[in-house]
Amino acid sequence: MRPPGPLEIGLVVLIILIVFGVGKLPQVTEAVGKGAGKLASVFRRKKAGGAEDDDTKTVKKKKKVIKKLD
Repeated sequence: MRPPGPLEIGLVVLIILIVFGVGKLPQVTEAVGKGAGKLASVFRRKKAGGAEDDDTKTVKKKKKVIKKLD
């Protein structure tokens, strides 16, 4: 499989502009950047053998509460 060329990249950018609009594009890129940064920090923490992040702990607590309610 060959890497995408300039025509394919341009087409993807055009579709993104049509879907999100020019006004929302900065907000979308900011959200994607924050998500990518958080994902990278989780991978670094897992690689270093660190503790679970707060989101994982919250999900586990919610699962325990749901099990108790059932």
